[in-house]
Amino acid sequence: MTLNYIWVGFFIVAFIVAIFKTLSGNPEIFSLIVNSIFERAELGFKLSLGLTGIMALWLGIMRIGEKGGAINILSKLFAPLFSKLFPEIPTNSKAHGAIIMNISANMLGLDNAATPLGLKAMKELQEENSDKNKASNAQILFLVLNTSGLTLIPTSIIALRATAMAENNITGNPADVFLPILIATYCSTIAGLIFVSILQKINLFQKTILAYLGSATMAIGLLIWYLFNHKNQIEIISSVASGSIIFSFIISFILLGLRKKINIYEEFIQGAKEGFNVSIRIIPYLIAMLCAIGAFTTSGAMEFIIKAMGSFFGLFLENTQFVDALPTAIMKPLSGGGARGMMVESWGQNASQINSFVGKLTSTLQGSTETTFYVLAVYFGSVGIRNTRYAVVAGLFADFIGIISAIAIAYVFWG
Repeated sequence: MTLNYIWVGFFIVAFIVAIFKTLSGNPEIFSLIVNSIFERAELGFKLSLGLTGIMALWLGIMRIGEKGGAINILSKLFAPLFSKLFPEIPTNSKAHGAIIMNISANMLGLDNAATPLGLKAMKELQEENSDKNKASNAQILFLVLNTSGLTLIPTSIIALRATAMAENNITGNPADVFLPILIATYCSTIAGLIFVSILQKINLFQKTILAYLGSATMAIGLLIWYLFNHKNQIEIISSVASGSIIFSFIISFILLGLRKKINIYEEFIQGAKEGFNVSIRIIPYLIAMLCAIGAFTTSGAMEFIIKAMGSFFGLFLENTQFVDALPTAIMKPLSGGGARGMMVESWGQNASQINSFVGKLTSTLQGSTETTFYVLAVYFGSVGIRNTRYAVVAGLFADFIGIISAIAIAYVFWG
């Protein structure tokens, strides 16, 4: 329902603004809006076609990793941590395995596997829930870890960037947002975890938790410190790191497949088919949101909002170039499709601004968190939870920290 209101709202606001502009002496505004809608429809189809190849490739590789046991390896690796974070769940509960499998799938960008695993985990957590209408502490923490969206590889964002660059003959590394997204989404996840742990009185200073979170935080902190003090090397480091890490995942998944003696080629084909189907499903949603956003932007409504936000932040800050990316940040908790459309819109005509500060920042914002309200609705709705307690507040807090982190990291990398 939220997506419906957002989509209709864009068109209605664009129509109202166009009427005012026509009365003010701009009779061409309606023609410009109509042309913009048709152009965005064509753009959405072109992007989706290019996305098909990238998604087929990557989900094929992911399928090999999944069948090779990548999720099981991650599950065993993080099992001690999650047993401490969910103290109310009995050690023999099936919920532990389902939670770890879901988080592991999310980290690998396996949305097709993560959602059913998440629904299974929520069902198992509901079995342990004494009040079936009210979210338990474990269910809230599980939801927040999902909405914060910790992801090692932002598959769809890199794929969209690669497609836009190839379509418009733009040089550059589509994966250069890899490290900023990783850092921003990590900050979002840690913020959500701390927020929930305070309310649930979870001791984060236990040795096991400190060993995991302390090591990861120290690594992220050292990376930021090094990049901040060696800004002239950021482009090289980002390019080498993103390329080597992603290719290492590919090789590792293939080796896991060989170890399991699976038919690697056939598994790749099965995954690629799923990637093709995912891309086809995206086409109508991407076109719908791009057309609505195109009308909204061409009418001048978006410019008015950005100028208002720029004036506000200009009272406190000298550099406000991040303001042009805020529509993507605002839209992300409400609608993943809307945020994706905002991101593509920020790249400009023919993706001319895809490598600009704003173009890279919107890509980072898109990958820094999940679509909070969608995740809450699907997961809680699947088990009939009506009283979500503070889950929404915790999720939005994680989103807010993710946005702040993405902006700060963007200035370190590209500011």
